Amino acid sequence: MKYKRKKSYWQQDIRKFEYAKAFFQGLAVILTISYLFYGNLLYAILISPYLIWYIKSWETHTIKKRKEKFRLQFKEAIQTLAAGLNVGYSVENAMNEAVKELKKVYKKDDIIVKELSYMIRQLQMNVSAENALKEFSLRMEDEDVQTFVSAFAMAKRSGGDSMEIIRNVVRQMGEKIDVEREVQTLMAGKRLELRVMTIIPLGMIAYLKIGFPEFLDILYGNVVGVIIMSICLAIYAISYAMGKRMVEIEV
Repeated sequence: MKYKRKKSYWQQDIRKFEYAKAFFQGLAVILTISYLFYGNLLYAILISPYLIWYIKSWETHTIKKRKEKFRLQFKEAIQTLAAGLNVGYSVENAMNEAVKELKKVYKKDDIIVKELSYMIRQLQMNVSAENALKEFSLRMEDEDVQTFVSAFAMAKRSGGDSMEIIRNVVRQMGEKIDVEREVQTLMAGKRLELRVMTIIPLGMIAYLKIGFPEFLDILYGNVVGVIIMSICLAIYAISYAMGKRMVEIEV
C-alpha cells in the first residue's frame, strides 16, 4: 500500500490560488518558448514537463523567501518575549504581551502571530512551555528556532540563566541575518543581470520573428529546423540553470 508524502508546514502555508498562479505563469512560458522556437503552439505538449520543474522551482523559492521573512519575525518575537520575562512575567503572559506587540507590526495571518497565538492556547490547556516550544520547532523546521528551543529547554531543566541564553540566541541570529543581508545585497545585481541575459535571447528571436519573419521561416515546419532549434533551446536552458545555481547562495 502506497502512502502520500506528507507536506511540510511551509508547503501547507502556500495557498491553492498561489499554485494556480504559478501554473499559469509556467504555462505562459511554455507557450512563449513553443511559439518562438518552433513557430507552433502544439510543441508546448512536448516541453510540458518543464511545467513540473517550474512549479517546484517556484515553490522552493517561495518557501525560501517566507523562511527569511519568518526569521526576522522570530527574532523580534523572542526579543519581545525576553522583555516580558525580564520584568517578571510568566511565559504565558510574556507570550501574550509579545503577540500584542507583534500585531501592531504584522498581520494576524503572518506566521509568527499565528504560531504564538497557538502556543498561548496550548499553555492555557496546561501544555508545558517546553513541549509547546518543541512542537513549534518541529513545525518550523528552522535551525534558529531549534537552537533557541534547545537552549531554552536546557536552561529550564538546569536552572540556568534563561535571559542570558535568550540574549545570546538573539545576538547570534542578528549576526546571521546581517551576513545573509550582505550576501543578498551583493548578489542582487547578479540576479538582475541573469534576468536580463535570460530575456535577451527570447527578445532577439521575437524581434526577428515579427520584424523579419523570412529569416526564421526556414527553421520552422521541417525536421532540420526542429533539431537546430531544439539544440538552441537546450543550450539556453542549461545556461539558465547554471546561472541560476551560481546566484543562489546559501549562507
